Amino acid sequence: MSAEINIYNPSKLGAPLGQYTHVTRVKANEFLFLAGMLAADPQGNIVGENDFDAQAQQIFKNIGIALESADASWGNVVQFTTYLVHSQDIPKLMEFRKREFPKMFTNGIYPPNTMLMVDRLVKEPFLLEVQAIAAI
Repeated sequence: MSAEINIYNPSKLGAPLGQYTHVTRVKANEFLFLAGMLAADPQGNIVGENDFDAQAQQIFKNIGIALESADASWGNVVQFTTYLVHSQDIPKLMEFRKREFPKMFTNGIYPPNTMLMVDRLVKEPFLLEVQAIAAI
């Protein structure tokens, strides 16, 4: 059995405020829980210091690699949690998602996302971290 994923917005909740959906209903054999991904290359070097967009690119590249390791793809993602260090970066994240999510989620349906503001991440130069859950 492959995962049955239904991502939708209940009409009583209104439209989401960005590139996400309110609810994911899943029937699956397995779930894949990805640790929060940071803008680091395979050697542990920080990618895009002081460059939000470069960090976001690397993070989603890392998520893609983690998904592929389990024979999963963006269509298997059922939830994101996004951690931002600076609230001023919210518009940058929204622009990144508007530009990149249609390439990742070609059906135009984006998984739920919870966004949290944090004091800092594991290393000071990191600007954001994204955690994902996938159903396979």
